[in-house]
Amino acid sequence: MYAVVGCGECRAFWVVESEPETTGCPRCGKRHQYERLKRFLETNDADEARQARAALLANREGYSDAFGELDSFAEMDERVADSGIEEATYLEASGLDAEAVAAAGERAEGGTENSSSRKGIITEALETLDRPTEAEIREYATDRGVPAADAHGLLEKLRRRGAVSVTDGRYRLL
Repeated sequence: MYAVVGCGECRAFWVVESEPETTGCPRCGKRHQYERLKRFLETNDADEARQARAALLANREGYSDAFGELDSFAEMDERVADSGIEEATYLEASGLDAEAVAAAGERAEGGTENSSSRKGIITEALETLDRPTEAEIREYATDRGVPAADAHGLLEKLRRRGAVSVTDGRYRLL
């Protein structure tokens, strides 16, 4: 539920979602008990609440006629969403490869998942190769998209944790 409420100190209006115990005025910062606030409108629709707040502000400032000529917030949101150029078009016009940018975004959003898959590739190298050297593990990992520096760092972390042992420059999984 959304409510349009007003501050008794500075006369600001704002929209409050749900029914919190207290809420703060966005203009003056005064904390108010929600139950004691005057609610100008209560609705289940956020756009309707925004529209009511805007109407209250327009009426107070003497712009109710001009406000009546405007589209609703929902209609304006739709127009804004439909305006402008497509992201891919913008990227291409900027000299960037849209597919490469999308792939980079997917990798970045993967975060820890991407890190664990890199660790998985190092572990896979240790399981697949017979007592490999660091160079062989790095080569295996770089062939599967893990940068050489990351492969070295991950291998070193595994060694420090005791998951990998090194004897005469040869690695094995414990």
